[in-house]
Amino acid sequence: MQGASPLVLQPGSPIGWPDGFGTRFTIFVDTEEEFDWRAPFSRDRYGTAAMAALPAAHARFADRGVPLVYLVDYPVASDPRACDVLRAVLADGRSEIGTQLHPWVNPPFDEALAPHNSYAGNLPEALEAAKIDALTDVIVRSFGQRPRVYRAGRYGIGPATWRLLTERGYRVDSSIRARYDYQSDGGPDFAAIGNAAFRCGPDGALIALPLTTVYTGILRRLGEPFFRALGQLPRGRGAAARLGLMSRVSLTPEGMPIADALEAVRVAVGEGERLLNFAFHSPSLAPGHTPYVRDARDLAAFHAWWDQVLELLATLSVRPVTVDQLLDAA
Repeated sequence: MQGASPLVLQPGSPIGWPDGFGTRFTIFVDTEEEFDWRAPFSRDRYGTAAMAALPAAHARFADRGVPLVYLVDYPVASDPRACDVLRAVLADGRSEIGTQLHPWVNPPFDEALAPHNSYAGNLPEALEAAKIDALTDVIVRSFGQRPRVYRAGRYGIGPATWRLLTERGYRVDSSIRARYDYQSDGGPDFAAIGNAAFRCGPDGALIALPLTTVYTGILRRLGEPFFRALGQLPRGRGAAARLGLMSRVSLTPEGMPIADALEAVRVAVGEGERLLNFAFHSPSLAPGHTPYVRDARDLAAFHAWWDQVLELLATLSVRPVTVDQLLDAA
């Protein structure tokens, strides 16, 4: 598989949301182990201590009536204390458990540790299936419910992923980061994929729900071809962003300044996006575990980012949506 060509996705037909659906948003949490993001991939150099910070953070969202979708990976789902934390927050009755596959810490371990193999979709189909089964099974044992939402860690889907998910009863896949290209590291290319949810997999049984990424700036309507061309120029994208010409902004507090995120939300809503999909990593809830939250000051900024974004969403009448509501509307 090492020499296989990376997956290049093309957009599918967008889902036509009913008028009563309005404009909605979701927040998906990559609920995972903490590890050194700068170090080589490891089977065992990780921890789950950051899960202790999750209840307080969850309460901040619950107090605003915002459900969260916790995409849980194997180290978390197999840790009894982490599962106790998650079961407690699920008592809000609106949040949901899904799966997130980090193949390097998810059995069976039949592949070499390498960047190429960190994208589960690059693995032989039988091995990808076995890892999905192991993760699904441990979540069923830990939480007594079968997950319906999936995300491949590092957005690493492959040619067989949607069929494997459909065969296992999954309903939503959120493994796409709209308008990003990971080919340089052996991952998939989503540059041509926009933000609209679309049906995928056998018989369209699965809903693909990309992480929302918005082009902002006065030249934003030139879209992906212009952004790709900027990438061919030395510091082209940075210069374009500083000049207000074009920026690419994903809806996450991690690496996306609040002013950029607020503008991206305004642009997305103004241009008619019906479903905004936000995301963050659970280890960012405690300082020192991700590059985005290194200390208490970063953590305060992280929470302030969400306060301002949720306030803007409420002002724009963009309401949260649960997985049940999303599936019913689709």
